Amino acid sequence: MRKEERYKGVLDWFQANVPVAETELHYNNPYELLVAVILSAQCTDKRVNMITPALFEAFPTPEVMAVSTPEVVYEYIKSVSYPNNKAKHLVGMAKILVEEFKGIVPSDIKELQKLPGVGRKTANVIASVVYDKPAMAVDTHVFRVSNRIGLTVNSKTPLETEKELTKHIPKSLIPIAHHWLILHGRYVCTARNPKCESCELKPWCNYFLHQK
Repeated sequence: MRKEERYKGVLDWFQANVPVAETELHYNNPYELLVAVILSAQCTDKRVNMITPALFEAFPTPEVMAVSTPEVVYEYIKSVSYPNNKAKHLVGMAKILVEEFKGIVPSDIKELQKLPGVGRKTANVIASVVYDKPAMAVDTHVFRVSNRIGLTVNSKTPLETEKELTKHIPKSLIPIAHHWLILHGRYVCTARNPKCESCELKPWCNYFLHQK
């Protein structure tokens, strides 16, 4: 199967069957999403959503977070993975957001990466979800699903996967395609025991076709 054919089949199926796909993190504004995405590194969205209501109530704006300390923030986030580092990142992020960006979350991927705790993946999530930019955030699900289906071939790094996906997916679909691949990886194309039999992407899936 040609790569173009595979991409067309997969994207057409998602458009027809999953017209709405969004982040499962709970947030009300760009600052809250940024906090939630930083917290979600190597942690489930479900766990993050359990702690953010109290966190957002205590630190409703970057200005409030910026004058706090990692020790205080830690008490609100201690049940997530790597809470010490994340507490430092959140306070540092808020300070730079206030000092350099007047408290407004930037839309530029390079500017976003100036913030502590914000790598390329997080920057792409913010650019895509908040500003609807054609940025493809590659997490463990996107990386795995893309390789399995055959949207990427022997991709070794998230950046390789990102470049390959953005080359073949129309710009207008990139923001939602990120969520399609994440949700598919979270609920169907799981790391262990993928649910191939019930998966409707079988006709285009390299992994499934080579199992036969």
